[in-house]
Amino acid sequence: MYKALVACRAGVGSSLMLKIKVAEVVKANDFPIEVEHSSLDGVPGFGGEMIITLPDVAEELAQKNLPYKLIGISNIVDKNEIKAKLEAALAELK
Repeated sequence: MYKALVACRAGVGSSLMLKIKVAEVVKANDFPIEVEHSSLDGVPGFGGEMIITLPDVAEELAQKNLPYKLIGISNIVDKNEIKAKLEAALAELK
């Protein structure tokens, strides 16, 4: 089981909606992912494998060389995009 953190700067609007959609995709596809939610303040204490966020935040985090698989989702309500990017991330983590 992998752990994913859905995060944005404030941890309220966009990331909460994204967390709901990610959880729906995970459940529908039986992905081995446990989904958590936080603002970016939760990143330093996160003990999982992937961070799911918006593309600009993913780029910011990539510059910090964090030990996570970073996934940037452009359209937070597009389940097809979420599914494709989660499948790619899981393939890389195996």
